[in-house]
Amino acid sequence: MYAVIMAGGSGTRFWPLSREKMPKQLLKIGSDDTLIQLTVERVLPLVKREHVFIVTNHGLAVDIGTQLISRFGGSWDRNFILEPEAKNTAPALALSALHLNRIDPDGIMVVLSADHAIRNVEAFRTCVTTAAKAAERDYLVTLGIKPNRPETGYGYIKAGEPCPEAGLDGVSRVERFVEKPDLQTAQGYLQSGQYYWNSGMFVWKVRTFLKEIERHMPSLHEGLEQVRKSIGSGTETEAVRSMFAQLQPVSVDYGIMEKTDRAAVVPADIGWSDVGSWTALEEVTDKDAAGNIITGNVIDIDSTDSVIYADKRLVATIGLKDTIVVDTPDATLVCSRDRAQDVKKVVDELKKRKAEERLTHRTVHRPWGNYTILEEGDRYKIKRLVVIPGSKLSHQLHHHRSEHWVVVSGTARVTNGDKEYDVHTNESTYIPMSTKHRLENPGKVPLQIIEVQNGEYLEEDDIVRFDDDYKRHEKAKSPLPELPK
Repeated sequence: MYAVIMAGGSGTRFWPLSREKMPKQLLKIGSDDTLIQLTVERVLPLVKREHVFIVTNHGLAVDIGTQLISRFGGSWDRNFILEPEAKNTAPALALSALHLNRIDPDGIMVVLSADHAIRNVEAFRTCVTTAAKAAERDYLVTLGIKPNRPETGYGYIKAGEPCPEAGLDGVSRVERFVEKPDLQTAQGYLQSGQYYWNSGMFVWKVRTFLKEIERHMPSLHEGLEQVRKSIGSGTETEAVRSMFAQLQPVSVDYGIMEKTDRAAVVPADIGWSDVGSWTALEEVTDKDAAGNIITGNVIDIDSTDSVIYADKRLVATIGLKDTIVVDTPDATLVCSRDRAQDVKKVVDELKKRKAEERLTHRTVHRPWGNYTILEEGDRYKIKRLVVIPGSKLSHQLHHHRSEHWVVVSGTARVTNGDKEYDVHTNESTYIPMSTKHRLENPGKVPLQIIEVQNGEYLEEDDIVRFDDDYKRHEKAKSPLPELPK
């Protein structure tokens, strides 16, 4: 069995907590672990660690890898399949199946989303085991969530006749997939007992899935063949980019599952939520006596049925009803609960404005620690950097800015051109423009420095890396992992 975890999404409906470079799967929502950590944890008893593959983009791979290392230890470099661009689920899963076909064509591929929450983990594992038995008989199986309300925000699956093979108790053929219904239709689905929410979790045999791609998506199959021929030649990166560039975005539901005659469904009563919006928090977080979900530095008086989230600043609320308030250091969201799905429209507007609030937070986490933007203006930016003991930034230079570092706590080991020296608390150093430099924490306590940048261009893409412990300087990394030895 092999797990393929889709982790390239941006979670736009969870803004302003979720950002493009810090999406929902990297956040702690209703747990002390992040959603991607929980996803890996729940599948590991079923799948060997080396058989877990995360599909994402190059930019998110470093942050995801850092979270997995902190939770599970070891290196995860060989567990990533990298998309050159987002083209929905069908191309990404096809690329994953191509890689797994090199390892084990008859292996069972379990497709999961990195940003879902599941409360009943044991029931989930039982459903996956049942689905795997059907996948061995060449069914393409989806986990259908038993609905507990007439939800209009999900697609549905109608279960048909039970699968005829012996040993497949609890597995039914899929009669049809249906789009998001209106309320009256959703109420009818709930009462019939034949319909399930489409969870986006699938189980199938690698060989069977590739055959269905060849049958139903010939252009995707042709692109996969070109990638397959390129493997080992050193041109697979270009072949994957070419394939994705030529394809239209298409989901695996539309491209394969709605067309195949081998679709089956396993009913899953597992406490599932896609945590798709702020109102979905009630599915993973306990409410107070007034029906509120309150997190962080909040003083509330007499509010009911509301979601109130505060980061560091104090947020005071009085007499709210059915309202969402989310406060972060650089953005605040206020909306009615019944408009929670429209948060995506705010993100679309931020994208049009090319606003930084769409991409990152004021505090940005890195494998070596984090930095917080304290102040910025014309030709200057002030940051606070915190470096974990034993960690170091990349060996780098900037063409358009100089930097002045003041050590607030800890000891900084500085590479400045061809010199290396230590800078202690209440001391400072200056890094000229276009000078190779590096910052390291050799001590036992976190290193905290204030960095003042000066120059004509102060964005993060003015970094030329020469060496990096986290391999961020390897821009031409292959989209497919190395085969196990």
